[in-house]
Amino acid sequence: MNLKTLLASGTVLREPVGMGNGYWAGCPGFWHDTLDGVDYLTYRIRRPRGVQPERGGEVRVARSTDGRTFEDVWRLTKDQVNSASLERTHLTRGLDGQYRYFASHVAPEDGRWCVTSAKAVSATAINAANMKRLFTAQDFKLEGIKDPWVFRAGDAYFMLLSIALPTARTSSASHGTLDIFNTGECVSATGMAVSTDLDHWDYLGTAFEPGATGWDRYCRRINSVLPYNGRFYGFYDGSASHQENYEEKCGLAVSDDLKSWRSLTPDGPLVTSPFASGSLRYVDAHLPSPIPGKVRWFYEFAREDGAHDLRATDVDLGAVFAALPPG
Repeated sequence: MNLKTLLASGTVLREPVGMGNGYWAGCPGFWHDTLDGVDYLTYRIRRPRGVQPERGGEVRVARSTDGRTFEDVWRLTKDQVNSASLERTHLTRGLDGQYRYFASHVAPEDGRWCVTSAKAVSATAINAANMKRLFTAQDFKLEGIKDPWVFRAGDAYFMLLSIALPTARTSSASHGTLDIFNTGECVSATGMAVSTDLDHWDYLGTAFEPGATGWDRYCRRINSVLPYNGRFYGFYDGSASHQENYEEKCGLAVSDDLKSWRSLTPDGPLVTSPFASGSLRYVDAHLPSPIPGKVRWFYEFAREDGAHDLRATDVDLGAVFAALPPG
């Protein structure tokens, strides 16, 4: 079975709350807690603009003991953080035994995406009132920063971030929609941060950005990193313009040092949905899978009606590399 067919038949973990464009269950963030053998999945519920609570109205944390069936154990609404919208979140635990919850939302003071964090003794004890600002866009001369995803490599923790780079078209009016990524007045790229304790982070700058041409000339957002055979493979969302914002497709990039990335799919996506916009995005890939020799994929998938659901499946690494174009 080829990769596209396999992903189209993936298990639906969460359905959107409505049918049609703009309804999504997605932005997955998976984490396996090796201390107690439990799996956690963070995800987002989204409604179209004009449907209340519109846009990213809430995010949730789900828990699983079998890696297959997830039960919601915690939720956060955009009203709790006084925001127009919530987007990707991620949960992990430090060596100190404390959980860290990283979230992104539209900052109320300037309409730019920002990243926050909270520390808790358990996944169900996260307190929205304790969430602190971790990254503010203007601190790094960015127009937005969001979508945290954390992984450990060596002695350090790394955080992937979706960033909005300014262009000649960017102005203060660009934030009037409260989502500059949807205006065409920025470039959507990947940023990286590093930490030794999950509490204090150093922003490293832009790690992967679009080129002047190609199917991904507007957006290159790495969503997850898979270490394999001494290299790092990044599954990224790509699009040609802001008109494909919300409907990106999956590409694959490679790095030897996590600092410099090269696309392995410069001529077209690695994989797409066969339905509607073709969107297949926010791929969160992990080794090991519950099935030996497989990679576990969590992903947001465009359905026939244009809505997106949240799916999971187990993929053979050979199928991933077989999907790459020659050379």
